[in-house]
Amino acid sequence: MMLTLEGTVEKSTLGMGAWALRTEQGTYEIMKNAPEGLLKAGQQVRVTGKVRDDVMSIAMIGPVLEVSGFEVMGS
Repeated sequence: MMLTLEGTVEKSTLGMGAWALRTEQGTYEIMKNAPEGLLKAGQQVRVTGKVRDDVMSIAMIGPVLEVSGFEVMGS
């Protein structure tokens, strides 16, 4: 199921590090194949994607989100 989420991109320093999207609904780990330009700490974005229940992560910061597209919000 495709989701649309708004939030802030963050870089987690736990373990080897991981990228996350912090939203009002919770924190999602951004899957490694994220679109170019998305992974900028502090960036406010609206993303579309799906939660991948079939993917495991050692970061354990939230469900793994496969992002298919995004839009930067504000400036």
